[in-house]
Amino acid sequence: MAAILGCAVASALAAPNPVSGPKAGDGGFQTAAPHAILIEAESGSVLFEKGADDLIPPASLSKLMTAEVVFNEIKQGRLELNKEFITSTNAWRRGGAPSRTSAMFIPIHSKVSVDDLLHGVIIQSANDACIVLAEGIAGSESSFAELMTKRARELGLTKSTFGNSNGLPDPRQLMTARELGKLARHIIDTYPEFYKLYGEREFTFNKIRQQNRNPLLNMTVGADGLKTGFTKEAGYGLVGSAVQNGLRLIVVVNGLKSEKERADEAKKLLEWGFHNFQSNLLFVDGQEIAYAKVYGGAKGSVPLMAPKEVRLMVPRNAREKIIARVVYSGPVPAPVQQGQKVGTLKVWRGDFVALEVPLQAADSVAAGSMPQRAFDAATELVIGLFRAGFQRATGAGT
Repeated sequence: MAAILGCAVASALAAPNPVSGPKAGDGGFQTAAPHAILIEAESGSVLFEKGADDLIPPASLSKLMTAEVVFNEIKQGRLELNKEFITSTNAWRRGGAPSRTSAMFIPIHSKVSVDDLLHGVIIQSANDACIVLAEGIAGSESSFAELMTKRARELGLTKSTFGNSNGLPDPRQLMTARELGKLARHIIDTYPEFYKLYGEREFTFNKIRQQNRNPLLNMTVGADGLKTGFTKEAGYGLVGSAVQNGLRLIVVVNGLKSEKERADEAKKLLEWGFHNFQSNLLFVDGQEIAYAKVYGGAKGSVPLMAPKEVRLMVPRNAREKIIARVVYSGPVPAPVQQGQKVGTLKVWRGDFVALEVPLQAADSVAAGSMPQRAFDAATELVIGLFRAGFQRATGAGT
C-alpha cells in the first residue's frame, strides 16, 4: 500500500516566505519552446517546466545517452580511452561523409581511439563517431541502442527509448525534456572529468577543424556545456548548463523553429532563473522528516531522513503555498536497516512537482517478537478487508 504523509513535512515547510515558482504562462514568464524545463543542478529543484513529460524525438540530444554509456563503460573498467575501433562501411556510409549529416569525417576502415571518438560525439555531434562506438562496444548499433535503453532505466529514466546511437529519425528514439535534464545533471555530477569536454570550443580530426555547436558557449550566461540537436521531425533543441555565483542551472528546450530561436529561448530561461530565484533550506542534514509505519518490528515506526540537507529553489519576491508529502510503500516490513531507502519526499509548487528527494531510515528496527508480529498481521488483515469492502461499496479503485 502506498502511504502518504504530510503533517511532519508541512510543519517543517512553514518557514519564512513559502513560495511557488511559475509553470508555463504563470508569473508573467513565457517561452516559445513547446517543451522546456529549467533545473537547479545541486538540489534538482525544478524552476520552470512546459510540456516536460511529453515523449518527443530528441535528435542529437540523445547523444548525451550515447556518451553516458561510454563514460560508464570506462568507469567500470570495461573500456579504455586509448582503445581503438575500426570504422565499418556501415558507420562510414550512414554517419560519415556520404550521409551528409554531422560527422567527424572518419576514413573508411580506419582505426580511431575512443578518446577521439568521444571528442567527435561531444564537440562535433558526429554521427559516424556514434556508430563506430556503438559497433565497437556492442557489436551492432541495434544492440547498443538496447544497451542505451537499459542504462536509461538504471538511471531512473523511465520513459526514454532508443533505436540508434545518433538521434537520426527513428520511431523508437524518444525522450522527455525532464529526462534529458536528469541525464544532464547525472553527467555533470558523475563524470566531471568528461563533462569538461562539452565546453571545448573546437576539435580537429583528419585535418578538419570544427566548432562546438552549442551557441550558449559564446553568450554571457556562464555556460560551460552540453548539447544541441536538430531534425525536421524534432525541430531545434538544446540541453545546456551554466554557472553564475556558484549556482548551476540546467536548461532543456526542444521543438523550436530555428537556431536563433533555440539560442534565444535557452538564454532567456537561464537568465530568468539566475535573476529571479534563490535557494531556501528546508531540512538540515540529519533532520528527521517523517515516520514510516513498520510491520512486524520491535518498534511500530521508523524515522526518515534525507541523505543530505534539503534545499528548494524559490522565487525571490513571491509568496505562495508549498505542499510537501512523504510517499512510501508501507507498512515497511521488519527488519529495517539504517540507511535503507524507504520513500520519497515530494515538494509541489503550484501544480507541478518542484523537488523529489529519496528518504532513508534514520535508525534500524529489528524484527519484533512472535506476539508482536502476529498482532501486526491481524491488524493489517482487518485494515485490508475494510479497505476492500470500502472500494466495493464506493466503486473506488475501478
